[in-house]
Amino acid sequence: MLYRLRNAVFNPAWICFLWVGITVGVSMIATPVRFTAETITRPIALDIGRVVFAALNKVELVALLLLLVVVRLSGRTAQLWAFCGALALIVLAQSVWLTPELTERTQIIIDGGVPPKSYAHAIYSSLELVKIGLLLTLGFRALSESDGSTGTR
Repeated sequence: MLYRLRNAVFNPAWICFLWVGITVGVSMIATPVRFTAETITRPIALDIGRVVFAALNKVELVALLLLLVVVRLSGRTAQLWAFCGALALIVLAQSVWLTPELTERTQIIIDGGVPPKSYAHAIYSSLELVKIGLLLTLGFRALSESDGSTGTR
């Protein structure tokens, strides 16, 4: 029993699926719905979004570190490291480039201005979709590589 629990904990799939749930919940459900609420003004919705995405970014950095540790400790194949590397690039791009740029644009709107044209939001959204695809692929791959008796291959 303890052996199975250890194998489940060291299977990266659980982190991938948890991370997908968080990302879909925040990025694909809560964010668009927030802008449909009749009693919330656009600046307030943007301000809430700025706070939520700053928190999401921190959670994703922790998820990425946890994923890297679990993949390393699990003895998974080098192919899983390629997925982790792609995820790391996405999370870092969102952390150091896109989130700060979108935060600045949000502040301009909150202050009553009009920000200059930018593709940052489209890039961020596209990377969210790629990230979800990578996490699902990595999660299902980690599950399919599990061996019923040892939990790893």
